[in-house]
Amino acid sequence: MRTSEGQRPEDGPEAREDTGPDGEEAPPPVRPAVAPTRVTWQKLTLLPLLLVAVLLATWLWFEQADLDALTRNALSDGRVSKALWQHIELTVISTFFVLIIAIPLGILLTRGQAGRATPAVMALANIGQATPAIGLLALLVIWLGIGRRAALIGIIAYAVLPVLSNTITGLRANDPALLEAARGIGMSPVGVLTRVELPLAVPLILAGVRTALVLNVGTATLATFGGGGGLGVLITTGITSQRMPVLVVGSVLTVALALLVDWLASLAELLLRPRGLEAGP
Repeated sequence: MRTSEGQRPEDGPEAREDTGPDGEEAPPPVRPAVAPTRVTWQKLTLLPLLLVAVLLATWLWFEQADLDALTRNALSDGRVSKALWQHIELTVISTFFVLIIAIPLGILLTRGQAGRATPAVMALANIGQATPAIGLLALLVIWLGIGRRAALIGIIAYAVLPVLSNTITGLRANDPALLEAARGIGMSPVGVLTRVELPLAVPLILAGVRTALVLNVGTATLATFGGGGGLGVLITTGITSQRMPVLVVGSVLTVALALLVDWLASLAELLLRPRGLEAGP
């Protein structure tokens, strides 16, 4: 609309609407997509509240239960807290060694001629997980003797596969055009790896780490058969002595710990995921 100098156009609807060449109303402009929320309040509170409710209900049940002397002896003198702490130690230590073994090995197997060894390495990792955990632990106890070392090696061997497999898959799934563009602007091989390849592979690697953590919590219950301690002590004590309260404590704490670890790992996946990889709605 043409107006004289100093005169503003009318504020009617015709002045505000854009029209096409044929006088038809043009479609409204497309608004840019907004990235979804990374962490919602439901994600932060739902599972912890559920775990608190389960643990509180278990505690109230014990307060009202009539426990005999053998049960009280199995649960007194800090035995529960000691078993829980041992279980956490087994999980943390085994996960640490899984990460420093599987991630560098996965990177190495995607570099040049080392990739030829991938089938053999993956077959070995598959053997570690395909072997029944209790049988693997028994073999390690025969070889290394009773103690935490045998239990840790068994847990590590059982959890290497998901992290190793996801690391290799994540690095190989990167777009070759992006890698070529990074080399074209003068980035060194180490720079391409650390600034392009690994950030793009982070979601898959973190998914493998999350799986390994949950596996470690479950496998650590078998450490008691090799003298490694953990919550498996309470479970086996409850079974052998036929004391249901002891079995319930060990089982509930194991399940709660596994769910808590999975929840923390899911938050780490969201927080450590590169922002550029977030998809719009």
